[in-house]
Amino acid sequence: MSNIERATEELVATMGKAFVAKVPGLLMIDTPGHESFTNLRARGSNLCDIAILVVDIMHSLEPQTLESIRLLKERNTPFIVALNKVDRLFEWKSTPNGPIRLSLKKQPAHVRQEFETRTNEVIAAFAKEAELNTVLYYKNKNPKEWISLVPTSAHTGEGIPDLLWLLVRMTQGMMKDQITVSYTDLQCTVLEVKKVEGLGTTIDVVLVNGVLHEGDTIVVCGLQGPIVTTIRALLTPPPMKEIRVKAEYIHHKEIKAAMGVKITANGLEHAVAGTQLLVCGPKDDIDDLKDESMSDLASILSRVDPSGQGVYVQASTLGSLEALLQFLEDSKVPVSGLAIGPVHKKDVMKAAVMREHREEYSVILAFDVPASAEAKQMANEMGVKIFTADIIYHLFDMVTNYFKEIRDKRRAEAAPKAVFPCVLKILPEFLFNKRSPIVIGVEVMDGILRKGTPLCVTEKLPHVDIGQVTSIEFEHKERNEAKKGEQVCIKIENTRGGQIIQLGRHFDVSHKLYSKLTRESIKLLKENFKEDLQMDDWKLVVKLKKVFGIIGRS
Repeated sequence: MSNIERATEELVATMGKAFVAKVPGLLMIDTPGHESFTNLRARGSNLCDIAILVVDIMHSLEPQTLESIRLLKERNTPFIVALNKVDRLFEWKSTPNGPIRLSLKKQPAHVRQEFETRTNEVIAAFAKEAELNTVLYYKNKNPKEWISLVPTSAHTGEGIPDLLWLLVRMTQGMMKDQITVSYTDLQCTVLEVKKVEGLGTTIDVVLVNGVLHEGDTIVVCGLQGPIVTTIRALLTPPPMKEIRVKAEYIHHKEIKAAMGVKITANGLEHAVAGTQLLVCGPKDDIDDLKDESMSDLASILSRVDPSGQGVYVQASTLGSLEALLQFLEDSKVPVSGLAIGPVHKKDVMKAAVMREHREEYSVILAFDVPASAEAKQMANEMGVKIFTADIIYHLFDMVTNYFKEIRDKRRAEAAPKAVFPCVLKILPEFLFNKRSPIVIGVEVMDGILRKGTPLCVTEKLPHVDIGQVTSIEFEHKERNEAKKGEQVCIKIENTRGGQIIQLGRHFDVSHKLYSKLTRESIKLLKENFKEDLQMDDWKLVVKLKKVFGIIGRS
Protein backbone atom coordinates (compact mmCIF):
# COMPACT_ATOMS: atom_id res chain seq x y z
CA MET A 1 0.00 0.00 0.00
CA SER A 2 2.99 2.29 0.54
CA ASN A 3 3.57 2.28 -3.24
CA ILE A 4 0.04 3.61 -3.82
CA GLU A 5 0.47 6.26 -1.13
CA ARG A 6 3.69 7.45 -2.80
CA ALA A 7 2.02 7.47 -6.24
CA THR A 8 -0.90 9.58 -5.02
CA GLU A 9 1.14 11.88 -2.76
CA GLU A 10 1.31 14.77 -5.25
CA LEU A 11 -2.38 14.40 -6.14
CA VAL A 12 -3.47 14.50 -2.49
CA ALA A 13 -1.25 17.54 -1.92
CA THR A 14 -2.96 19.43 -4.76
CA MET A 15 -6.37 18.68 -3.22
CA GLY A 16 -5.40 20.19 0.12
CA LYS A 17 -7.26 17.43 1.95
CA ALA A 18 -5.97 14.72 4.26
CA PHE A 19 -6.43 11.23 2.85
CA VAL A 20 -5.67 8.04 4.74
CA ALA A 21 -5.61 4.73 2.87
CA LYS A 22 -7.21 2.08 5.07
CA VAL A 23 -7.25 -0.86 2.68
CA PRO A 24 -4.16 -3.11 2.94
CA GLY A 25 -3.60 -3.11 -0.83
CA LEU A 26 -5.10 -3.71 -4.26
CA LEU A 27 -4.92 -7.03 -6.13
CA MET A 28 -5.03 -6.21 -9.83
CA ILE A 29 -6.24 -8.87 -12.28
CA ASP A 30 -5.64 -8.13 -15.95
CA THR A 31 -8.27 -9.95 -17.99
CA PRO A 32 -7.87 -10.20 -21.78
CA GLY A 33 -11.12 -8.52 -22.75
CA HIS A 34 -14.30 -9.99 -21.33
CA GLU A 35 -13.91 -13.75 -21.42
CA SER A 36 -12.98 -14.43 -17.76
CA PHE A 37 -15.90 -12.38 -16.52
CA THR A 38 -18.42 -14.45 -18.46
CA ASN A 39 -17.62 -17.70 -16.72
CA LEU A 40 -17.25 -16.06 -13.31
CA ARG A 41 -20.60 -14.31 -13.72
CA ALA A 42 -22.27 -17.60 -14.57
CA ARG A 43 -21.06 -19.11 -11.29
CA GLY A 44 -22.02 -16.04 -9.26
CA SER A 45 -18.42 -15.44 -8.26
CA ASN A 46 -17.23 -12.33 -6.44
CA LEU A 47 -13.72 -12.60 -7.78
CA CYS A 48 -13.86 -9.00 -8.96
CA ASP A 49 -15.03 -6.38 -6.43
CA ILE A 50 -14.50 -3.40 -8.71
CA ALA A 51 -13.36 -3.09 -12.31
CA ILE A 52 -11.36 -0.65 -14.40
CA LEU A 53 -12.78 -0.43 -17.91
CA VAL A 54 -10.14 0.88 -20.31
CA VAL A 55 -11.50 3.05 -23.14
CA ASP A 56 -9.30 4.51 -25.87
CA ILE A 57 -10.07 8.24 -26.01
CA MET A 58 -9.14 8.19 -29.70
CA HIS A 59 -11.59 5.38 -30.64
CA SER A 60 -14.38 5.68 -28.02
CA LEU A 61 -16.51 2.53 -27.43
CA GLU A 62 -15.54 -0.52 -29.48
CA PRO A 63 -17.51 -3.82 -29.76
CA GLN A 64 -15.46 -5.60 -27.08
CA THR A 65 -15.90 -2.58 -24.77
CA LEU A 66 -19.68 -2.78 -25.11
CA GLU A 67 -19.53 -6.52 -24.41
CA SER A 68 -17.51 -5.88 -21.25
CA ILE A 69 -20.01 -3.23 -20.14
CA ARG A 70 -22.87 -5.68 -20.64
CA LEU A 71 -21.15 -8.29 -18.48
CA LEU A 72 -20.30 -5.78 -15.75
CA LYS A 73 -23.91 -4.58 -15.67
CA GLU A 74 -25.20 -8.16 -15.46
CA ARG A 75 -22.88 -8.89 -12.53
CA ASN A 76 -23.76 -5.53 -10.97
CA THR A 77 -20.02 -4.85 -10.65
CA PRO A 78 -19.07 -1.21 -9.99
CA PHE A 79 -16.43 0.14 -12.34
CA ILE A 80 -14.31 3.14 -13.18
CA VAL A 81 -13.50 4.14 -16.76
CA ALA A 82 -9.84 4.77 -17.55
CA LEU A 83 -10.01 7.15 -20.50
CA ASN A 84 -6.66 6.09 -21.85
CA LYS A 85 -4.12 7.39 -24.40
CA VAL A 86 -4.54 11.11 -23.67
CA ASP A 87 -0.88 11.45 -24.68
CA ARG A 88 -1.99 10.67 -28.27
CA LEU A 89 -3.79 14.02 -28.49
CA PHE A 90 -2.01 16.26 -31.00
CA GLU A 91 0.87 18.22 -29.39
CA TRP A 92 0.14 16.87 -25.89
CA LYS A 93 2.82 17.95 -23.40
CA SER A 94 3.53 15.06 -21.01
CA THR A 95 4.04 15.27 -17.26
CA PRO A 96 5.29 11.76 -16.34
CA ASN A 97 3.24 10.14 -13.55
CA GLY A 98 1.52 13.45 -12.84
CA PRO A 99 -2.07 14.07 -11.69
CA ILE A 100 -4.25 14.59 -14.74
CA ARG A 101 -5.55 18.04 -13.84
CA LEU A 102 -2.00 19.36 -13.49
CA SER A 103 -1.20 17.91 -16.90
CA LEU A 104 -4.29 19.49 -18.44
CA LYS A 105 -3.36 22.93 -17.10
CA LYS A 106 -0.03 22.74 -18.95
CA GLN A 107 -1.65 22.00 -22.32
CA PRO A 108 -2.13 24.61 -25.07
CA ALA A 109 -5.70 25.77 -25.66
CA HIS A 110 -6.19 23.67 -28.82
CA VAL A 111 -5.10 20.48 -26.96
CA ARG A 112 -7.56 21.17 -24.13
CA GLN A 113 -10.24 21.79 -26.75
CA GLU A 114 -9.54 18.44 -28.45
CA PHE A 115 -9.57 16.74 -25.06
CA GLU A 116 -13.00 18.23 -24.27
CA THR A 117 -14.36 17.28 -27.69
CA ARG A 118 -13.19 13.66 -27.52
CA THR A 119 -14.30 13.29 -23.90
CA ASN A 120 -17.77 14.55 -24.81
CA GLU A 121 -17.89 12.04 -27.68
CA VAL A 122 -17.14 9.21 -25.22
CA ILE A 123 -19.78 10.51 -22.78
CA ALA A 124 -22.33 10.63 -25.62
CA ALA A 125 -21.38 7.10 -26.73
CA PHE A 126 -21.88 5.75 -23.20
CA ALA A 127 -25.31 7.37 -23.06
CA LYS A 128 -26.42 6.19 -26.51
CA GLU A 129 -24.84 2.74 -26.80
CA ALA A 130 -24.61 1.61 -23.16
CA GLU A 131 -27.37 3.71 -21.52
CA LEU A 132 -24.98 4.89 -18.83
CA ASN A 133 -24.32 8.34 -17.38
CA THR A 134 -20.61 9.19 -17.23
CA VAL A 135 -18.65 12.25 -16.15
CA LEU A 136 -15.03 13.20 -15.47
CA TYR A 137 -14.27 11.98 -11.97
CA TYR A 138 -13.37 15.38 -10.54
CA LYS A 139 -16.81 16.66 -11.63
CA ASN A 140 -18.70 13.67 -10.25
CA LYS A 141 -20.88 14.78 -7.34
CA ASN A 142 -22.93 11.57 -7.25
CA PRO A 143 -20.67 8.49 -7.69
CA LYS A 144 -23.55 6.09 -6.98
CA GLU A 145 -25.50 7.32 -10.01
CA TRP A 146 -22.75 8.51 -12.36
CA ILE A 147 -19.72 6.55 -13.56
CA SER A 148 -16.37 8.30 -13.21
CA LEU A 149 -14.07 8.85 -16.19
CA VAL A 150 -10.39 9.12 -15.29
CA PRO A 151 -8.18 10.44 -18.14
CA THR A 152 -4.94 8.44 -18.21
CA SER A 153 -1.88 7.58 -20.22
CA ALA A 154 -0.43 4.13 -19.64
CA HIS A 155 2.62 5.31 -21.59
CA THR A 156 3.51 8.40 -19.52
CA GLY A 157 1.78 7.46 -16.26
CA GLU A 158 -0.37 10.59 -16.28
CA GLY A 159 -3.67 10.12 -14.50
CA ILE A 160 -2.52 6.90 -12.82
CA PRO A 161 -2.32 8.64 -9.39
CA ASP A 162 -5.92 9.80 -9.92
CA LEU A 163 -7.02 6.29 -10.84
CA LEU A 164 -5.35 4.69 -7.80
CA TRP A 165 -6.71 7.38 -5.47
CA LEU A 166 -10.25 6.90 -6.79
CA LEU A 167 -10.00 3.11 -6.52
CA VAL A 168 -8.91 3.27 -2.89
CA ARG A 169 -11.50 5.91 -2.07
CA MET A 170 -14.35 3.90 -3.62
CA THR A 171 -13.34 0.54 -2.14
CA GLN A 172 -12.87 1.73 1.44
CA GLY A 173 -15.74 4.22 1.31
CA MET A 174 -18.47 2.31 -0.51
CA MET A 175 -17.49 -1.36 -0.47
CA LYS A 176 -16.43 -2.25 3.06
CA ASP A 177 -18.49 -5.44 3.19
CA GLN A 178 -17.43 -6.70 -0.24
CA ILE A 179 -13.70 -6.32 0.36
CA THR A 180 -13.63 -8.11 3.71
CA VAL A 181 -11.31 -11.09 3.40
CA SER A 182 -12.12 -14.49 4.93
CA TYR A 183 -9.31 -16.90 5.77
CA THR A 184 -11.62 -19.83 6.55
CA ASP A 185 -13.66 -20.20 3.32
CA LEU A 186 -11.46 -20.93 0.32
CA GLN A 187 -12.25 -19.13 -2.93
CA CYS A 188 -9.60 -19.64 -5.58
CA THR A 189 -9.83 -19.45 -9.37
CA VAL A 190 -7.44 -20.70 -12.05
CA LEU A 191 -6.66 -17.80 -14.38
CA GLU A 192 -4.02 -19.29 -16.66
CA VAL A 193 -2.28 -22.58 -17.44
CA LYS A 194 1.18 -22.44 -18.99
CA LYS A 195 4.59 -24.08 -19.21
CA VAL A 196 7.45 -22.31 -17.49
CA GLU A 197 11.05 -23.23 -18.18
CA GLY A 198 12.48 -25.05 -15.18
CA LEU A 199 9.07 -25.42 -13.51
CA GLY A 200 7.02 -27.43 -16.01
CA THR A 201 3.29 -26.79 -16.40
CA THR A 202 2.04 -24.30 -13.79
CA ILE A 203 -1.24 -22.60 -12.99
CA ASP A 204 -1.68 -18.93 -12.13
CA VAL A 205 -4.49 -18.54 -9.63
CA VAL A 206 -6.13 -15.68 -7.78
CA LEU A 207 -6.81 -16.45 -4.14
CA VAL A 208 -9.79 -14.30 -3.11
CA ASN A 209 -10.50 -15.93 0.25
CA GLY A 210 -8.77 -18.54 2.38
CA VAL A 211 -5.21 -19.84 2.69
CA LEU A 212 -3.05 -22.10 0.49
CA HIS A 213 -0.17 -24.17 1.91
CA GLU A 214 2.75 -25.91 0.32
CA GLY A 215 1.85 -29.62 0.37
CA ASP A 216 -1.94 -29.08 0.18
CA THR A 217 -3.88 -31.64 -1.84
CA ILE A 218 -5.79 -29.73 -4.48
CA VAL A 219 -8.51 -30.68 -6.97
CA VAL A 220 -8.72 -28.86 -10.32
CA CYS A 221 -11.02 -29.26 -13.33
CA GLY A 222 -9.25 -31.03 -16.21
CA LEU A 223 -10.16 -31.56 -19.85
CA GLN A 224 -9.76 -35.31 -19.37
CA GLY A 225 -11.32 -35.43 -15.92
CA PRO A 226 -10.65 -34.03 -12.43
CA ILE A 227 -6.99 -33.49 -11.49
CA VAL A 228 -5.94 -34.41 -7.95
CA THR A 229 -2.40 -33.32 -7.11
CA THR A 230 -0.19 -31.82 -4.39
CA ILE A 231 1.16 -28.27 -4.32
CA ARG A 232 4.93 -28.43 -4.78
CA ALA A 233 5.57 -24.72 -4.59
CA LEU A 234 3.71 -21.43 -4.06
CA LEU A 235 5.41 -18.67 -6.03
CA THR A 236 4.86 -14.93 -6.30
CA PRO A 237 6.70 -12.33 -8.37
CA PRO A 238 8.73 -9.57 -6.73
CA PRO A 239 6.67 -6.57 -5.51
CA MET A 240 5.20 -4.36 -8.28
CA LYS A 241 5.73 -7.08 -10.90
CA GLU A 242 3.08 -8.97 -12.88
CA ILE A 243 2.75 -12.69 -12.17
CA ARG A 244 2.87 -13.34 -15.94
CA VAL A 245 6.16 -11.50 -16.41
CA LYS A 246 9.27 -13.68 -16.27
CA ALA A 247 11.24 -12.88 -13.09
CA GLU A 248 12.92 -14.56 -10.12
CA TYR A 249 9.99 -15.90 -8.08
CA ILE A 250 9.65 -15.71 -4.31
CA HIS A 251 8.84 -19.05 -2.60
CA HIS A 252 6.24 -19.22 0.18
CA LYS A 253 5.22 -21.91 2.66
CA GLU A 254 1.71 -20.42 2.72
CA ILE A 255 -0.25 -17.69 0.94
CA LYS A 256 -3.14 -15.79 2.45
CA ALA A 257 -5.90 -14.01 0.52
CA ALA A 258 -6.14 -11.84 -1.42
CA MET A 259 -3.21 -12.67 -3.66
CA GLY A 260 -2.24 -13.80 -7.12
CA VAL A 261 0.02 -16.84 -6.96
CA LYS A 262 1.70 -19.33 -9.29
CA ILE A 263 1.34 -22.99 -8.29
CA THR A 264 3.63 -25.79 -9.39
CA ALA A 265 2.39 -29.37 -9.11
CA ASN A 266 2.34 -32.62 -11.08
CA GLY A 267 -0.28 -33.35 -13.74
CA LEU A 268 -1.48 -29.82 -14.49
CA GLU A 269 -1.11 -30.15 -18.29
CA HIS A 270 -4.87 -30.47 -18.87
CA ALA A 271 -6.07 -28.04 -16.19
CA VAL A 272 -8.83 -25.72 -17.40
CA ALA A 273 -8.36 -21.97 -16.95
CA GLY A 274 -11.39 -20.14 -15.59
CA THR A 275 -12.43 -22.89 -13.16
CA GLN A 276 -12.24 -23.15 -9.39
CA LEU A 277 -9.41 -24.71 -7.40
CA LEU A 278 -10.44 -26.77 -4.36
CA VAL A 279 -8.36 -27.89 -1.38
CA CYS A 280 -9.02 -31.31 0.10
CA GLY A 281 -9.09 -31.06 3.89
CA PRO A 282 -9.00 -33.95 6.40
CA LYS A 283 -12.81 -34.08 6.60
CA ASP A 284 -13.50 -33.66 2.88
CA ASP A 285 -14.65 -36.45 0.55
CA ILE A 286 -12.31 -36.46 -2.44
CA ASP A 287 -15.02 -37.82 -4.78
CA ASP A 288 -17.37 -34.99 -3.86
CA LEU A 289 -14.63 -32.47 -4.61
CA LYS A 290 -13.95 -34.15 -7.97
CA ASP A 291 -17.61 -33.82 -8.93
CA GLU A 292 -17.68 -30.20 -7.79
CA SER A 293 -14.54 -29.33 -9.74
CA MET A 294 -16.01 -30.72 -12.96
CA SER A 295 -19.40 -29.02 -12.62
CA ASP A 296 -18.35 -26.00 -14.71
CA LEU A 297 -17.10 -28.15 -17.58
CA ALA A 298 -20.20 -30.35 -17.44
CA SER A 299 -22.46 -27.35 -18.05
CA ILE A 300 -20.33 -26.38 -21.06
CA LEU A 301 -20.38 -29.90 -22.55
CA SER A 302 -24.18 -29.88 -22.40
CA ARG A 303 -24.14 -27.20 -25.11
CA VAL A 304 -22.76 -29.59 -27.73
CA ASP A 305 -25.51 -30.33 -30.27
CA PRO A 306 -26.93 -33.83 -29.62
CA SER A 307 -27.16 -34.47 -33.37
CA GLY A 308 -23.36 -34.41 -33.52
CA GLN A 309 -23.45 -31.80 -36.29
CA GLY A 310 -22.02 -28.31 -36.01
CA VAL A 311 -18.80 -26.31 -35.92
CA TYR A 312 -15.83 -27.19 -33.69
CA VAL A 313 -14.87 -24.48 -31.18
CA GLN A 314 -11.74 -23.80 -29.14
CA ALA A 315 -10.79 -21.05 -26.70
CA SER A 316 -8.10 -20.08 -24.21
CA THR A 317 -10.16 -20.46 -21.02
CA LEU A 318 -13.42 -21.93 -19.88
CA GLY A 319 -14.78 -18.39 -19.62
CA SER A 320 -13.84 -17.47 -23.18
CA LEU A 321 -15.24 -20.80 -24.39
CA GLU A 322 -18.52 -20.10 -22.63
CA ALA A 323 -18.69 -16.61 -24.10
CA LEU A 324 -18.20 -18.03 -27.60
CA LEU A 325 -20.73 -20.83 -27.08
CA GLN A 326 -23.33 -18.35 -25.84
CA PHE A 327 -22.76 -16.14 -28.86
CA LEU A 328 -23.08 -19.10 -31.25
CA GLU A 329 -26.21 -20.29 -29.47
CA ASP A 330 -27.80 -16.85 -29.81
CA SER A 331 -26.81 -16.86 -33.49
CA LYS A 332 -28.32 -20.33 -34.08
CA VAL A 333 -24.98 -21.92 -35.00
CA PRO A 334 -24.75 -25.54 -33.71
CA VAL A 335 -21.57 -26.92 -32.09
CA SER A 336 -20.34 -30.48 -32.61
CA GLY A 337 -17.29 -30.41 -30.31
CA LEU A 338 -15.07 -28.19 -28.21
CA ALA A 339 -11.65 -27.92 -26.63
CA ILE A 340 -9.56 -25.51 -24.58
CA GLY A 341 -6.10 -24.46 -25.70
CA PRO A 342 -4.25 -24.19 -29.04
CA VAL A 343 -5.50 -26.01 -32.15
CA HIS A 344 -3.61 -29.26 -32.81
CA LYS A 345 -3.84 -32.01 -35.44
CA LYS A 346 -6.25 -34.07 -33.32
CA ASP A 347 -8.70 -31.14 -33.33
CA VAL A 348 -8.51 -30.89 -37.13
CA MET A 349 -9.30 -34.59 -37.44
CA LYS A 350 -12.41 -34.16 -35.29
CA ALA A 351 -13.59 -31.17 -37.33
CA ALA A 352 -12.94 -33.00 -40.61
CA VAL A 353 -15.68 -35.54 -39.80
CA MET A 354 -18.25 -32.84 -40.66
CA ARG A 355 -17.24 -32.91 -44.34
CA GLU A 356 -19.20 -36.13 -44.66
CA HIS A 357 -22.34 -34.44 -43.31
CA ARG A 358 -22.33 -30.67 -43.98
CA GLU A 359 -19.35 -29.02 -45.63
CA GLU A 360 -19.87 -25.63 -43.98
CA TYR A 361 -19.56 -27.16 -40.51
CA SER A 362 -16.09 -28.53 -41.24
CA VAL A 363 -14.74 -25.49 -39.43
CA ILE A 364 -12.71 -24.71 -36.30
CA LEU A 365 -13.46 -21.42 -34.54
CA ALA A 366 -10.39 -20.60 -32.46
CA PHE A 367 -11.08 -17.80 -29.98
CA ASP A 368 -7.95 -16.23 -28.48
CA VAL A 369 -5.82 -19.33 -29.22
CA PRO A 370 -3.28 -20.05 -32.01
CA ALA A 371 -3.19 -23.00 -34.39
CA SER A 372 0.01 -25.03 -34.72
CA ALA A 373 1.78 -25.17 -38.08
CA GLU A 374 1.06 -28.92 -38.28
CA ALA A 375 -2.64 -28.30 -37.64
CA LYS A 376 -2.79 -25.66 -40.38
CA GLN A 377 -1.10 -27.98 -42.88
CA MET A 378 -3.45 -30.85 -42.05
CA ALA A 379 -6.46 -28.52 -42.28
CA ASN A 380 -5.44 -27.49 -45.80
CA GLU A 381 -5.04 -31.11 -46.82
CA MET A 382 -8.37 -32.21 -45.31
CA GLY A 383 -10.44 -29.21 -46.37
CA VAL A 384 -11.01 -27.88 -42.87
CA LYS A 385 -11.22 -24.12 -42.35
CA ILE A 386 -9.55 -22.65 -39.24
CA PHE A 387 -10.68 -19.17 -38.21
CA THR A 388 -8.76 -17.43 -35.42
CA ALA A 389 -9.53 -14.11 -33.71
CA ASP A 390 -9.28 -12.53 -30.27
CA ILE A 391 -12.65 -10.78 -30.56
CA ILE A 392 -15.86 -12.82 -30.77
CA TYR A 393 -17.47 -10.48 -33.28
CA HIS A 394 -14.56 -10.82 -35.70
CA LEU A 395 -14.71 -14.60 -35.42
CA PHE A 396 -18.45 -14.60 -36.02
CA ASP A 397 -18.07 -12.34 -39.07
CA MET A 398 -15.48 -14.73 -40.52
CA VAL A 399 -17.64 -17.83 -40.15
CA THR A 400 -20.79 -16.01 -41.29
CA ASN A 401 -19.06 -14.91 -44.49
CA TYR A 402 -17.78 -18.45 -45.00
CA PHE A 403 -21.28 -19.90 -44.51
CA LYS A 404 -22.58 -17.40 -47.09
CA GLU A 405 -19.90 -18.44 -49.60
CA ILE A 406 -20.83 -22.11 -49.18
CA ARG A 407 -24.54 -21.30 -49.38
CA ASP A 408 -24.14 -19.17 -52.51
CA LYS A 409 -22.06 -21.91 -54.13
CA ARG A 410 -24.71 -24.54 -53.35
CA ARG A 411 -27.53 -22.31 -54.57
CA ALA A 412 -25.70 -21.70 -57.84
CA GLU A 413 -25.20 -25.45 -58.31
CA ALA A 414 -28.80 -26.26 -57.35
CA ALA A 415 -30.47 -23.44 -59.30
CA PRO A 416 -30.80 -25.32 -62.66
CA LYS A 417 -32.64 -28.23 -60.97
CA ALA A 418 -34.54 -26.37 -58.21
CA VAL A 419 -38.03 -25.68 -59.58
CA PHE A 420 -40.11 -23.02 -57.82
CA PRO A 421 -43.86 -23.66 -57.59
CA CYS A 422 -46.14 -21.53 -59.79
CA VAL A 423 -49.50 -21.52 -61.55
CA LEU A 424 -49.89 -19.31 -64.65
CA LYS A 425 -52.94 -18.06 -66.54
CA ILE A 426 -52.50 -17.42 -70.27
CA LEU A 427 -53.55 -13.93 -71.39
CA PRO A 428 -55.35 -14.51 -74.73
CA GLU A 429 -54.74 -10.94 -75.92
CA PHE A 430 -50.96 -11.48 -75.73
CA LEU A 431 -50.15 -14.44 -77.99
CA PHE A 432 -47.02 -13.50 -79.92
CA ASN A 433 -45.78 -16.91 -81.09
CA LYS A 434 -47.67 -20.21 -80.78
CA ARG A 435 -44.92 -22.77 -81.40
CA SER A 436 -41.38 -23.16 -80.08
CA PRO A 437 -40.26 -20.74 -78.99
CA ILE A 438 -43.72 -19.97 -77.62
CA VAL A 439 -44.00 -16.28 -76.69
CA ILE A 440 -47.09 -15.34 -74.69
CA GLY A 441 -48.32 -13.09 -71.94
CA VAL A 442 -49.22 -14.71 -68.61
CA GLU A 443 -50.40 -13.74 -65.16
CA VAL A 444 -48.84 -15.43 -62.12
CA MET A 445 -51.88 -16.72 -60.23
CA ASP A 446 -49.88 -18.36 -57.45
CA GLY A 447 -46.26 -18.97 -56.43
CA ILE A 448 -43.07 -17.65 -58.04
CA LEU A 449 -42.16 -17.91 -61.73
CA ARG A 450 -38.41 -18.06 -62.36
CA LYS A 451 -36.22 -18.37 -65.42
CA GLY A 452 -35.51 -22.03 -66.17
CA THR A 453 -38.88 -23.23 -64.83
CA PRO A 454 -40.24 -26.27 -66.75
CA LEU A 455 -43.95 -25.79 -67.51
CA CYS A 456 -46.66 -28.30 -68.24
CA VAL A 457 -50.42 -28.63 -68.65
CA THR A 458 -51.98 -31.02 -66.11
CA GLU A 459 -55.61 -30.84 -67.25
CA LYS A 460 -54.82 -33.33 -69.99
CA LEU A 461 -53.74 -36.92 -69.52
CA PRO A 462 -51.00 -37.64 -69.91
CA HIS A 463 -49.61 -34.28 -68.79
CA VAL A 464 -48.27 -32.14 -71.63
CA ASP A 465 -44.69 -30.93 -71.13
CA ILE A 466 -44.55 -27.57 -72.90
CA GLY A 467 -40.94 -26.56 -72.35
CA GLN A 468 -38.71 -24.38 -70.22
CA VAL A 469 -39.07 -20.65 -69.50
CA THR A 470 -35.96 -19.04 -71.01
CA SER A 471 -37.01 -15.39 -70.78
CA ILE A 472 -39.24 -13.20 -68.60
CA GLU A 473 -39.99 -9.59 -69.60
CA PHE A 474 -41.97 -6.78 -68.03
CA GLU A 475 -42.40 -3.59 -70.04
CA HIS A 476 -39.61 -4.70 -72.40
CA LYS A 477 -37.14 -5.20 -69.51
CA GLU A 478 -35.62 -8.58 -68.74
CA ARG A 479 -36.37 -10.07 -65.31
CA ASN A 480 -35.30 -13.18 -63.44
CA GLU A 481 -38.63 -13.83 -61.75
CA ALA A 482 -42.25 -12.78 -61.43
CA LYS A 483 -44.44 -13.08 -58.34
CA LYS A 484 -48.13 -13.65 -57.66
CA GLY A 485 -50.37 -11.05 -59.31
CA GLU A 486 -47.79 -9.87 -61.86
CA GLN A 487 -48.39 -10.00 -65.63
CA VAL A 488 -45.32 -10.66 -67.76
CA CYS A 489 -44.28 -11.84 -71.20
CA ILE A 490 -42.48 -15.20 -71.26
CA LYS A 491 -40.61 -17.25 -73.84
CA ILE A 492 -40.98 -21.05 -73.60
CA GLU A 493 -38.50 -23.24 -75.47
CA ASN A 494 -38.29 -26.96 -76.05
CA THR A 495 -34.77 -27.41 -74.66
CA ARG A 496 -34.87 -31.21 -74.49
CA GLY A 497 -35.78 -31.98 -78.09
CA GLY A 498 -38.60 -34.35 -78.98
CA GLN A 499 -42.12 -33.33 -80.00
CA ILE A 500 -42.68 -29.67 -80.89
CA ILE A 501 -45.55 -28.35 -78.76
CA GLN A 502 -47.96 -25.86 -80.31
CA LEU A 503 -50.47 -23.54 -78.62
CA GLY A 504 -53.93 -24.20 -80.03
CA ARG A 505 -53.10 -27.77 -80.92
CA HIS A 506 -51.65 -29.50 -77.83
CA PHE A 507 -53.15 -27.03 -75.35
CA ASP A 508 -55.18 -23.83 -75.52
CA VAL A 509 -55.56 -20.49 -73.73
CA SER A 510 -58.10 -21.92 -71.27
CA HIS A 511 -55.49 -24.25 -69.77
CA LYS A 512 -53.44 -23.23 -66.75
CA LEU A 513 -49.68 -23.74 -66.85
CA TYR A 514 -47.96 -25.40 -63.88
CA SER A 515 -44.31 -25.59 -62.92
CA LYS A 516 -43.34 -29.26 -63.12
CA LEU A 517 -42.07 -30.33 -59.72
CA THR A 518 -40.18 -33.53 -58.96
CA ARG A 519 -39.12 -35.12 -55.71
CA GLU A 520 -35.51 -34.00 -56.37
CA SER A 521 -36.49 -30.40 -57.17
CA ILE A 522 -38.53 -30.11 -53.97
CA LYS A 523 -35.60 -31.45 -51.95
CA LEU A 524 -33.28 -28.85 -53.51
CA LEU A 525 -35.79 -26.11 -52.67
CA LYS A 526 -35.85 -27.15 -49.01
CA GLU A 527 -32.09 -27.43 -48.74
CA ASN A 528 -31.06 -24.26 -50.61
CA PHE A 529 -34.00 -21.89 -51.14
CA LYS A 530 -36.09 -22.29 -48.02
CA GLU A 531 -35.93 -18.58 -47.13
CA ASP A 532 -36.98 -17.54 -50.67
CA LEU A 533 -40.43 -19.12 -50.32
CA GLN A 534 -43.30 -17.81 -48.18
CA MET A 535 -45.82 -20.00 -46.37
CA ASP A 536 -48.29 -19.73 -49.28
CA ASP A 537 -45.59 -20.93 -51.67
CA TRP A 538 -44.99 -24.01 -49.55
CA LYS A 539 -48.74 -24.69 -49.47
CA LEU A 540 -48.66 -24.59 -53.27
CA VAL A 541 -45.79 -27.12 -53.22
CA VAL A 542 -48.03 -29.48 -51.22
CA LYS A 543 -50.87 -29.05 -53.76
CA LEU A 544 -48.57 -29.68 -56.72
CA LYS A 545 -47.13 -32.81 -55.07
CA LYS A 546 -50.63 -34.27 -55.25
CA VAL A 547 -51.05 -33.13 -58.86
CA PHE A 548 -47.81 -34.85 -59.91
CA GLY A 549 -48.34 -37.91 -57.70
CA ILE A 550 -45.32 -37.26 -55.46
CA ILE A 551 -46.12 -39.35 -52.38
CA GLY A 552 -44.49 -39.00 -48.94
CA ARG A 553 -41.87 -36.57 -47.67
CA SER A 554 -39.47 -35.07 -50.20
